[in-house]
Amino acid sequence: MDLSGMRAASTAERNAELESLRERQFTLRMQKATGQLAKSSEIGKVRRQIAQLLTVMHEAEKRQ
Repeated sequence: MDLSGMRAASTAERNAELESLRERQFTLRMQKATGQLAKSSEIGKVRRQIAQLLTVMHEAEKRQ
């Protein structure tokens, strides 16, 4: 989900996306720990997406 999509999404959709990203982050960390991770840059990309989503969620909270 890109940034404009995050802003347009409902609260429930954002929460679902956050849960999905956190599961993906966990999976990537486990792959790294076991030596199965092919692209280590994926970890940083997922972390950035989580941060962007949390920022959008906090912005939406402030507007209400």
